[in-house]
Amino acid sequence: MLNRVNYIDEPESWKEAFSFSHSIKVRFSETDMFGHLNNTVPFTYFEEARIEFFKFLGFMQDWVHPDSGEIPVVADLQCDFIQQVFFGQTIQVHVKPESIGNSSMDLHYMGTNEDGCICFVGRGTIVQMSKKTGKGAPWTEDMKERMANAGKRSNCYSF
Repeated sequence: MLNRVNYIDEPESWKEAFSFSHSIKVRFSETDMFGHLNNTVPFTYFEEARIEFFKFLGFMQDWVHPDSGEIPVVADLQCDFIQQVFFGQTIQVHVKPESIGNSSMDLHYMGTNEDGCICFVGRGTIVQMSKKTGKGAPWTEDMKERMANAGKRSNCYSF
């Protein structure tokens, strides 16, 4: 199942590296006429979980402050569907930084159902942009350290 996803090299260790998750209940309006999750909705779930992850790291509070000079921008985003998701299910959307660059990072996502089965996975590049120049703004050393340590936390963080 995960072996066909080109950004996952070793599925078991990849799954084990997640330590942050955010719980989302599938709403009726997010389903299609067959009762399963519309294929556009996981991207919204990625956004919601990503924002909560950034709050957890302490980044969102800085970015939304009126005096902040930087904002996060999604440069690309993809999703691979593994198993159907239905109305009323509760999905845990896991987020982890996979790689950290100078002003960008590759985040990986994993959506699991109540049984712990993987329903969808994804990845995306986030760039910290300067509001003034519109160009990438480097992560501070503190931010890099927080991102690097996010996957090493022993307790899952969820809502």
